[in-house]
Amino acid sequence: MEIIVATNNNGKVKEINDILKGYKLSSLADINLDIDVVEDGNTFEENASKKAREIALITHKPCLADDSGLCVDALDGFPGVQTKRFLGPNFSDDDRNMCIIDKLNGLEKSKRTAKVVTCIAISNGNKTICDRGEIEGYIALSPRGSNGFGFDNIFELPNGKTLAELNSDEKNSLSSRKLACEKIREKLKDF
Repeated sequence: MEIIVATNNNGKVKEINDILKGYKLSSLADINLDIDVVEDGNTFEENASKKAREIALITHKPCLADDSGLCVDALDGFPGVQTKRFLGPNFSDDDRNMCIIDKLNGLEKSKRTAKVVTCIAISNGNKTICDRGEIEGYIALSPRGSNGFGFDNIFELPNGKTLAELNSDEKNSLSSRKLACEKIREKLKDF
């Protein structure tokens, strides 16, 4: 079965392909589709499902989409589904990360708990299934590491390393995307 992955990020496609062995995965770039589905849902599940369903309806092929974000406990789950957008379109990952660190200024490590959430949805246009993966950790006192993007350099695992301090294999072995993909892989048997 060919599955369209709702991304132009080849690294993401490779990561998903490593987990969903046996399926032919194509990115949006591979099929020359330039589309940006508006993520206006209130949950990661809503956003992932909307992207998967809309692209499946356009391509007439099953589509897999994800939505991910950082949820900080001391900030009542903020930034959550707004992780990439909470400061607006003209701000960088570094700007967003420093804003989060500043909001937690003065809090001890035990009060800086957070989780990374990834929801993966697959849709054929009629039927959509979705599942979630989460990893727990802390917000670092300052950014560390250079192997990553988004909030990887401020999300500290229980072992003391940020996601950006891990090599790609280490990161992919425990990522929230991997956990969500593994759950979806089981459901694909009945899809």
